[in-house]
Amino acid sequence: MSIMNVVLYPDDPLCQVAKPYESFTPDLAQLAEDMFETMYTYDGVGLAGPQVGLSHRILTLDDRNGTKMCLVNPEILEAEGREEGDEGCLSLPEIFASVPRATRIHVRAHDPSGKQLDFEARDFLARIIQHECDHLEGICFPDRCDILTRQALLTEWDEVRERLAGAAAKRD
Repeated sequence: MSIMNVVLYPDDPLCQVAKPYESFTPDLAQLAEDMFETMYTYDGVGLAGPQVGLSHRILTLDDRNGTKMCLVNPEILEAEGREEGDEGCLSLPEIFASVPRATRIHVRAHDPSGKQLDFEARDFLARIIQHECDHLEGICFPDRCDILTRQALLTEWDEVRERLAGAAAKRD
């Protein structure tokens, strides 16, 4: 297993629509393990392919309440309810905002071996899946905020990213 580099907003392929997997090879299981290790290293609850530089429809998640899974080519078939909740993102570290999400979703996907999954998710699990599926569509959580909040978040992000880049340069 290995820790992958996390792509920072707005670097490629984070803001692009990811491609579906056409076949399920043994490499997908290893990729999922690497994504889980990366997600845990950065203390995240979800991680999508574009966040680690892969323009493919794969995500890992762990709601820290007993649900850990890798979803390949996920689709949200139904969504209902609405709730505001705080979100952050490994691709925009230190940035948080209240984001509206559905409280119940119906999901269809595959696991890394190609087995079809069809299930309902609620509350926090539904929020994680929606957030990570947004990444597969080239959407980051500030895009879900009103324009004033989004502008404030992106201004804050510019400052954080500059500080992080300066810290990284000092280490090198």
